Amino acid sequence: MNVHLVGSIGLDTVEDVFRTVGKELGPHLKRVPDGEVGGRKLWISWQYPLLRAATFLRPDPSGKVRPTNRFALLTLADGVAPADVHFGELGYAREARASYLDFLTARDNGELPRDIRFQVCLPTPFAVVSSVVVPQALPAVEAAYEKAMIAEVAALCRHIPHRDLCIQWDLCNEMVIWDGQKTEAVPFPDEPRDEIIARMQRLCAAIPDDVELGLHLCYGDFGAKHFVEPKDAAAMVDFANTLAQAIAHKLAYIHMPVPIERSDDAFHRPLRDLKLPAGTALFLGVVHAKDGTSGTKARIAAARRYAPDFGIATECGMARARSEQTVRQLLRIHAECCANS
Repeated sequence: MNVHLVGSIGLDTVEDVFRTVGKELGPHLKRVPDGEVGGRKLWISWQYPLLRAATFLRPDPSGKVRPTNRFALLTLADGVAPADVHFGELGYAREARASYLDFLTARDNGELPRDIRFQVCLPTPFAVVSSVVVPQALPAVEAAYEKAMIAEVAALCRHIPHRDLCIQWDLCNEMVIWDGQKTEAVPFPDEPRDEIIARMQRLCAAIPDDVELGLHLCYGDFGAKHFVEPKDAAAMVDFANTLAQAIAHKLAYIHMPVPIERSDDAFHRPLRDLKLPAGTALFLGVVHAKDGTSGTKARIAAARRYAPDFGIATECGMARARSEQTVRQLLRIHAECCANS
């Protein structure tokens, strides 16, 4: 059984991430992220200072804040036209280039398998920008941020050999919107589906054919809890099928979360309608710390009744609101389930 590491790991250093996951899960990994150490452990929150520092943005006079992280919402500064909005480096490629050096060292030292790829997880521009700007500023700021994110992808692909690279898009706000359960945690709940798909087509078109591409479907992880819980797998299956059909780039995998209490047929039955192309792996986020290996095995058994071929993962990253002890426990649960598969 293969394992997928969604993104953040929750250990102190990149070297520790590679050393630890290599020892626990090496034979079961096809790709490995750097663990999103430091400020990146809070997913897109580390981008707020970059947006706040931009001269063409200012806090919105209304004083409204993001209901989750309490960041002040931003709007265009006085006298700024939409065409004036521009971003330089976002930091993702620069962080990845440094971590790739640690990846090479770990692989050369035998701490990681020889054929493993370096996985870089990127948020969608829509998720970043829609979370921190007011509606009237969204078109201009998102267009500029998307252009900058595509430049980050180009930098990644210039500096990291394509044979070693996997890029993962994290679709959180989009997944919750697609699901249709409205929540204050995710703004723009009525965003048209065709625009969501068009964004993903543009982002995926920027990735060279010989670079692996994966998608992480996400319901959020603020405070180690979903923004809303999926009622069953139906919305994820529908979104995955739509994305797989719309995206020209071959998909290496799609990841879907499974809530801890769902080891029932009702949740997993929609998986029988999943239509992924040949060569696209499915990973299910069945691994949870609270009920350990036994609970994870129960969710695996339930899923296998409708999706016989899949790998395992946590439902989101492992860092936010989780101790190092919990992270190491989660890694052990993966290993124990793989050993008995």
